Amino acid sequence: MIESVILTVTGMKCGGCETNVAGVLKAINGVTQVNASSKENTVGVEFDTEKTSLDVLKQAITGAGFTVEP
Repeated sequence: MIESVILTVTGMKCGGCETNVAGVLKAINGVTQVNASSKENTVGVEFDTEKTSLDVLKQAITGAGFTVEP
């Protein structure tokens, strides 16, 4: 099943940060679309819940050095 979420992510300061976050998420099997915005501190992710989970996505973002707000 495809799910879409918008996460609040802090620590993104520029386009390079957006590219970094998008890159780590797109590398996860099951992620179909990513839209990161440093201006709005958001990351929109569309993913297949049968292949990955929200927890995996959050771990990837924090592993890249950013913070996912609750």
